[in-house]
Amino acid sequence: MITKHKTADVSFDSLLKIFTVPEGPDSTLTKIEERLSQNLNQFLREHIVAEEKPLKEIEKDFFYSTIPESPEFVSEHTQHLLDTLVSHSVHTSAPSFIGHMTSALPYFLMPLSKIMIALNQNLVKIETSKAFTPLERQVLGMLHRLVYNQNDDFYTKWMHSAQHSLGAFCSGGTIANITALWVARNNALKAQGEFQGVEKEGLFRAMQHYGYQGLAILVSERGHYSLKKSADLLGLGQQGLVAVKTDHNNRICPHALNEKIVELKKKNIKPFAVIGVAGTTETGSIDPLPEMAEICREHDCHFHIDAAWGGATLMSNNYRYLLQGVEKADSITIDAHKQLYVPMGAGMVLFKDPEAMKSVEHHAQYILRKGSKDLGSHTLEGSRSGMAMLVYAAMHIISRPGYQLLIDESIEKAKYFATLIQAQDDFELISEPELCLLTYRYIPSEVREALKLASPECRKHLNELINELTQFIQKRQRETGKSFVSRTRLNPARWGKLNTIVFRVVLANPLTGHDILSSVLEEQRNIAQQAPNLMAKILATSQTIEAS
Repeated sequence: MITKHKTADVSFDSLLKIFTVPEGPDSTLTKIEERLSQNLNQFLREHIVAEEKPLKEIEKDFFYSTIPESPEFVSEHTQHLLDTLVSHSVHTSAPSFIGHMTSALPYFLMPLSKIMIALNQNLVKIETSKAFTPLERQVLGMLHRLVYNQNDDFYTKWMHSAQHSLGAFCSGGTIANITALWVARNNALKAQGEFQGVEKEGLFRAMQHYGYQGLAILVSERGHYSLKKSADLLGLGQQGLVAVKTDHNNRICPHALNEKIVELKKKNIKPFAVIGVAGTTETGSIDPLPEMAEICREHDCHFHIDAAWGGATLMSNNYRYLLQGVEKADSITIDAHKQLYVPMGAGMVLFKDPEAMKSVEHHAQYILRKGSKDLGSHTLEGSRSGMAMLVYAAMHIISRPGYQLLIDESIEKAKYFATLIQAQDDFELISEPELCLLTYRYIPSEVREALKLASPECRKHLNELINELTQFIQKRQRETGKSFVSRTRLNPARWGKLNTIVFRVVLANPLTGHDILSSVLEEQRNIAQQAPNLMAKILATSQTIEAS
């Protein structure tokens, strides 16, 4: 059905109004603005439809590819957005939405975001971000101190130095990881003698000069998918990202890491960077960081820690020990839009050495001149918004002890849910939570017993049937719209490392209560009975195994 919108006149005077004159007090936009400010969660509950509309139906609302020839009134278009966009958006802040990193946001971010948008600062250059530049540098300094805990003199000397940088603000963990590895690669292939460095002469000449047959980045099997992008963009190829085996807790095996480095060196391949993961995306596992740091020191490798997930845990004096060894990293990624509770688009990479980013420094005559404090001279991204302001505000308004309460609550909630799952006869905990992530699956007790008794071939077949059921439950639960958990694929050691589809839960939302966790399990139990044919097949296979 095509909805006809009222159109306005095209004139310069009418255009000026949308830049200068706010909507009247009775307009749709003004009413929405007031309600968003008063109770954001209530507004979302009322306007986001619980039942999921098929994607093909939603696409019909966004079908036309021509730019409108007639302007719409602001309030008319606002209502259009409510009907077509808001109503079918994902309610990521809902207490029962526990499948991904997104969470409820503090209410104060709404009005503060308006300030950020209205000022429209561009953080690439000081001429367009005079006050935002020192603010961003301070935010980087505050988080640098959280990680590396240098003294006052260090931050007085380096935090606002025009020639140095403690890190870079970016849109997320992917860009942060790429930036860290870009710096590591350039420092590994730096200028030497007549060779002017990889950033000047390129990767081919750099390899010729140093006599390497290849370059490699090492990370655990649970490393984030963005790291493949890094290897691709940096000219290593995805095969240059070398996976190292993990133990039964999904943590990298230090002995295997050391062996892999030695093996690469014998092939004349330079392992220039090793990545430790502090909070894997799938299970929240934390690698043995102190041991990895020692291996990197012995082999002269840049040690980067991807703490996009786990970095915020450093705010908690009670759980900071989980990231022991983080201060030994040459660089670290932290995402503020995870457990620092700010909107999407706030990632950071921090460097222990203020000189490190000189290897990626860029200048131009009209912008980013030498000697200026332009942030863009050390960042992969150019034009950027002032998201650092929201991180700055959140750290002041919530404070470190406030974050400690949020972090502690999320970890304790994950422990509670793990205990709840283990108390059920028909659910299996797959990965114990270290942070606020865990994985599990629905599996009746008799089916679990059959898996234990089965031959390798029968076990694989039965496991595939359970995978099919897990996938059905997760999709049906998402489509129903009452609650949401995500799913992923793991290889549990207890089942012979079979490919196993599991439910994945993230308990970062402070509004998620114990009652919701119980209802999620009950809903999954009920959904399983909505696949009678599949359940019958699973039970029949289990009985055959037990009989044999």
